[in-house]
Amino acid sequence: MKTTHTVSSAGDDFDTNAIRAFPRFEPADYLDSEEAIVGFVNIFSEEGDATMLAHALATVARAPGVAEIAQSSASTREGLCTALCAESRPHLDTIMRVMTSLGLRLVVEPINRPVEAEVPGSPPGDQV
Repeated sequence: MKTTHTVSSAGDDFDTNAIRAFPRFEPADYLDSEEAIVGFVNIFSEEGDATMLAHALATVARAPGVAEIAQSSASTREGLCTALCAESRPHLDTIMRVMTSLGLRLVVEPINRPVEAEVPGSPPGDQV
């Protein structure tokens, strides 16, 4: 069943305060495992847009538990987020340093070609 919505004018009974009362969605709150973090970053990296990848890494930097990783790499959560903000247009070296400090690494694979498993103990090039 489809419903139609009409646009209301500013004078209608539209309660913006009620909307502001809703909790703000924070994706970082759901990045609670290494698997979730890797999946999240991979989704953004598949877009091929460095700004989106930087945004994903900034979100990971806000995730619970990431502060400990940042401290072990002599960074701060705020420093990671600042380095990756949209206005900073981070360079590849910045992205690589941030990924390392988050315990991640960049992996390169062919585009549009399935990766085939190699047979253990066989010469390179022998696939299953």
